[in-house]
This record gives sequence, C-alpha cells and structure tokens, in this order.
Amino acid sequence: MRRRRTRLLAALLALASAAGCAAGPSVRPALVENDGKTTGSTPPASPGVPLPPLAEPQSPTLKWADCDDDTRQRIGTPGVPDSLHFTCARVTTPLDAPGEPRRSVMRLLALKVGNGPVPLVVVNDVDGDPGTVYAARLAATLPPAFLEKFSLIGLDRRGTGLSGAAQCVPADVRPGLIDADPAQGGLQDVLDAARKAGQQCAIELDDSQTALDSWRGAGDLDELRKQLGVDRLDAIGHGDGSKVLSEYAVRFPAQVGRMVLDGIPDPGADMAAVLDAVAAGAQSTWDAFAADCAARHCALGDPKAALAALPAQLRHALTTTEDGVPFGPGIAMFAVYSGLAQRARWPELADAIAAARAGNVAPLAAFAAPVLHDTRAQPSRIDAAIATRCNDSQTRLSADQLDQVAAGMRAKYPQFGTVVAQQLAWCGPWPVRTEPLPAAGAPGAPPILVAATAADPVTPQVGSTRAADQMPSAVTITWQGAGHGAIGVSSCVTEAARAFLVDGKIPADGTLCPA
Repeated sequence: MRRRRTRLLAALLALASAAGCAAGPSVRPALVENDGKTTGSTPPASPGVPLPPLAEPQSPTLKWADCDDDTRQRIGTPGVPDSLHFTCARVTTPLDAPGEPRRSVMRLLALKVGNGPVPLVVVNDVDGDPGTVYAARLAATLPPAFLEKFSLIGLDRRGTGLSGAAQCVPADVRPGLIDADPAQGGLQDVLDAARKAGQQCAIELDDSQTALDSWRGAGDLDELRKQLGVDRLDAIGHGDGSKVLSEYAVRFPAQVGRMVLDGIPDPGADMAAVLDAVAAGAQSTWDAFAADCAARHCALGDPKAALAALPAQLRHALTTTEDGVPFGPGIAMFAVYSGLAQRARWPELADAIAAARAGNVAPLAAFAAPVLHDTRAQPSRIDAAIATRCNDSQTRLSADQLDQVAAGMRAKYPQFGTVVAQQLAWCGPWPVRTEPLPAAGAPGAPPILVAATAADPVTPQVGSTRAADQMPSAVTITWQGAGHGAIGVSSCVTEAARAFLVDGKIPADGTLCPA
C-alpha cells in the first residue's frame, strides 16, 4: 500500500509540474486518499460573505518618518535593494493586562515599504525576524505588482523587536533553554533554566507578563487598522503570525479584508501532540535538505552521516562560541533546526555544518545567535517567544511527564525530537492562562487563503490543514516543497497570493504547487 501511495503521489506531482499551479486533491485529510483524482472546486466560503474590495485609506493618523538607515542596519546581511525605501511610525495600543484592562498603553513600531495606495499588513512569527524586518525582506522577494498595489506595513509584535521587547531572560540562562542533548538525558536542566527565566520575567515584566499573547496581538492589529484609516484589514501572516490573523478574524470578522495565512500553526490545545507533528515536520525537512545538499554536491558529502556524527563530536570535544557560550550538541542541533526553516540559507547551513565537523563552530553558532544574543537594537527572540507561546497555551507538564514526552519524541525523531520537545519545558514555571482559549473558526469572515508547505519544520502541513479545516471560509493551497513558509519562495504560491490579494481571484480549494 505504501508503494502504491508513493506512485500515486509521484504521478500527481508530475501532472502538477506540467501545469505550474494545479487544482489537486484536497489535503483534507490526505492527498493519497483521493487516488489521483483532482478536486478543483469553488472555495467553501461563508454564505453571503464575498471577498471584500480593496480600499485606500481615509483620514489616516499615523505619522511616518524616514527610517531607511536604521532599518538597513537592523536587516544586516544579506541586505535588500537600494531601490526600497523605508518609513516608520509608532502605533499606540492598550496593554490590556488581565488584571488592569486598558489602564496602560504600549507603543509598537510599524514600518512601511512600497508605494502602493493600499496598506497590506505583514505579521511574522514571534521568534522570527521582527515584523518590520520581515516586511522589508519580503518586499525584496515579491513581484513588482505587489508594491505597485500595496504598501507593506510590517509590525513588530508586542514584546518583540522595537515594540517593548520582553528582554527578561538572564543572558547566562538563555543557552540552557536550548541545550537539551538530542541523544541522552531528560529535560531537567532545561526546566531548571526555564524556572530561572520565569522568575526573572515575572519581576521584569510585571503586569505585562500575561499580556503578551496572540489574542491581544489581534487587538493591536485592529488599533493599527484604525490608525491606517481603513475599514478592513488586508494582511499576510507568516508562521504563527498567521495565528494572530486567525484570531483577528474571530474577534473582528466584519473588519477582515483580504488575508493570506502562510503556514498557520496547528490550533490544537494539546501542545505535546502539536509539537510531535512539528518534530515530524522537522525530520521531513531535514530529508529534503539532505536531498538538496546531495544534488548540489555540497561540502557535507553525506549530510545524514555528518549530522549524526556532529553531536557525538561536540559531546567529547567541548568547545565554545566566540562569545564564550559553551557550544554543545543541544545548541548545535537547535542551530541546525533554525537553519532548516530558512530555505534561502540552506547552502550556508550545509557549509556551517561542514565547518563544525572540521572544528570551527562559529558559522553554525550564527544560526542560534538571534536567541543567545540580546541588544537594544536586536533583542533576543526567545524572551518574547516564551512569553507569547506560554500565554497562548494552558499545557503544563510535570518533570516526569516532560521526560516521558521527550523520550518518546527522541525515539521517533532522533535528530530533532528533543530540540522540539524542550519547548514544552519553557512553559513549566510560567503562570497558567486563566482566560479561556480563543474560539477557532472565524464564522462570518470572507474567504481566507491558507498556504501550507509539505515539509515545514515549524508549522507542518498537517497542522496548517487542521487549522484550515476549522475555518469555514478557508481556501487551501499547498506547496510541495520544504522550508518554513511559501510566499516569496514558491513562485506558484506567490502568484496565487498575488492574484488573491490584488485581483480578488480565489484559487480552487486543494490547489497544489510543485514549484
């Protein structure tokens, strides 16, 4: 049966390749269940809710000022074309701490790039590039038609970038949060580091500690919408930035414009089960990376053998980064996992693993630097990630349960099971969410385009599909590629997003994109 399914999948991809973007079998529940029959159909939009028209701002109140030089410094390398120009503004929004609603405010940084008349808001992962930086990078990869119709508006989410960055985890604690050995031991050391982080964050963040979540992030977007002077929010979400947009659609369905969710995470409440699928996605992405590496005759030779040998090498020959951080097998595998998410950096990742095998860990350590390093201009990304994801979840496991889950994931996913499982330990000491989890679904919203990636190490296809299944108006398009997110990477998905956002064309639900 497995061989038969493999042949069916290969045949479908061959047909799709001939057609560019093709209406393919729905991935609800599984591609192979359709026995090769296409299911192109009109999207299951909510009755009577058409795709809204685009509208230019009316009486915007944001004050934009040049921030070109500062933005380019924050972007670093690789840079973006000189033809792009950046302006920035501050968005004032209520903090809405649970115990003191609307008694204080936050000031969030927004960036505008492009000359189009319609604002298109861009929201990124909480542990990825800040939204302003991500929007600037995205603008450099999109076809000109995007920036002729839209101005991209990137927003640093609350607690990230230059929007009141959390910056509460002690510097000497951060390495311990990502240093679980992939092959041995439990998560006790990570849990100890999480306790220290939680204690300090409770002191540093005070009443904002439990106000850093996706639900309030959706409220920030509505404040941004009002200050942009538009009746509806047109937006792209990347990774768990899509989660913020999906919760926006639940809170403000009448204000939803044209939205694309690129790699929305699984909405399941059981984070252990959700992360199990993430680890599976990481393993699939590693397989795709290894195939790509072999096809390019990269410096690794046999990528899988090189990665298998690296932890043992670091375990027996302890080394440190240029900043003096011990660089053991846990941090090394975290760095590899981070690199897998960045499809454009795969050649760099291959070279970095090869350098580490030769004794130079600096190139590989650079992939973990955004978590380990913390400055005012570039805050560590793990602080806000812990705060937001722990506030978004009610899952808390005991030390014994954590070790059980980690052992199970290590057995199933030997390279990345522990790397992913340690995220469960981060929330152990964090205050348990007392508010009910937001409802899923967004009934009454217009059609929303959900883009999934077949091998995604952060938001796997199975989770994005499950999220789409809970949204009555969702239309799914799947890139049969690898990496985190498809817009700006897959030409087919990028064109489908352009047609949806610019022309109002809704693709057939279940469309497959081979490239």
